[in-house]
Amino acid sequence: MAHTDSETVAEQNGLVKWIDDRFPLTKLIKEHATEYYASKNFNFWYVFGVLATVVLVMQLLTGIFLTMNYKPDANEAFASVEYIMRDVEWGWLIRYMHSTGASAFFIVVYLHMFRAMLYGSYRKPRELIWIIGMLIFLVLMAEAFAGYLLPWGQMSYWGAQVIISLFGAIPAVGDTLVEYIRGDFSISDITLNRFFALHVIALPLALVGLVVVHIMALHEVGSNNPDGIEIKKLKGADGVPLDGIAFHPYHTSKDLVAIIMFMMIFLAVVFFAPEMGGYFLEHANFEPANMMATPEHIAPVWYFTPFYAILRAVPNKLGGVILMILAVMLPLFLPWLDRCKVKSIRYRGWIYKLALTLFVISFIILGWLGTQPPNALYVLLARITALIYFSFFLLMPFYSVIDKTKPVPERVVYHA
Repeated sequence: MAHTDSETVAEQNGLVKWIDDRFPLTKLIKEHATEYYASKNFNFWYVFGVLATVVLVMQLLTGIFLTMNYKPDANEAFASVEYIMRDVEWGWLIRYMHSTGASAFFIVVYLHMFRAMLYGSYRKPRELIWIIGMLIFLVLMAEAFAGYLLPWGQMSYWGAQVIISLFGAIPAVGDTLVEYIRGDFSISDITLNRFFALHVIALPLALVGLVVVHIMALHEVGSNNPDGIEIKKLKGADGVPLDGIAFHPYHTSKDLVAIIMFMMIFLAVVFFAPEMGGYFLEHANFEPANMMATPEHIAPVWYFTPFYAILRAVPNKLGGVILMILAVMLPLFLPWLDRCKVKSIRYRGWIYKLALTLFVISFIILGWLGTQPPNALYVLLARITALIYFSFFLLMPFYSVIDKTKPVPERVVYHA
């Protein structure tokens, strides 16, 4: 005899109650979705956090399938990647989704960080969210670098050689540290195994853990909005923020549109331009690693090149390493460097708008310079743009104070 709709609903409710008695399922859904109230005026810039989560899941899934056929062996690694590309059913698609996904991850993360700088999402009470986010960024860089070595192509080998050797510039412990990272006196099979373990187990666990903590911290204090207003301050009689709306289904439905559009663009790249002219997959990496033949021009993948350009702009090796590390770490201190009375760029003065514009331009130019062979002109240009990059952070305590601001409204504003 067929069940009626009411009987089916009763069974579902019974199942949910059974789970709730043993696990806080309904409570979690309410706290983080249906009764988590976010600002009504989220715009385009607020989709990149969700897109970063989508890419993370995609990288984990494609990575699992790649490890099924990959061999972390210096003699077989390159051939195993070729085997995946040519002989494994749909292997080429999984590999290209993973390699393109690495670049997509950094694109959405850089845009996500830029949105925080636009609207002051790192300001009180969200300092901890920003710090955790920066830790995610650092782990992501380590994860990408470890994964970059695994194809065991020419650029993988020599890129790792250059980057690992930088630790040798550290006084007293440098040489020992380099040897410890490599696990040998030169980059070899043990280095590949070490990086494989980091890329497949250690760093993904750290990444997923930090993402969970990041979301928990966000949902504790609430999301920022384009006006930089704390919506929790104005609540209705029911305790719901007047300018808030349930994250699910209202924001999730909009995020779904963004995810579909993103996947269309992403898959277009995967199918038609997975190498992206050598920026996503360098041409030299389609040759097996050869320690006896150095590529004509060694450069990291595009998402590391702004920091690589800063490194090369300094004649002294130790000075270059210090500045490169400083370039990565400085954004961590944004909550304390920014002393402006308002959060959002909508109500800031022209000084911050100009500073942020110059910062973005300098970052893009540094990224391009990092892909080019070094010459006198490019090194000079790298020094000028690096100066602009560092000035944005180091001068912020001064220009953020004197910058003229506009009055911030009591309620969120909707802009066409």
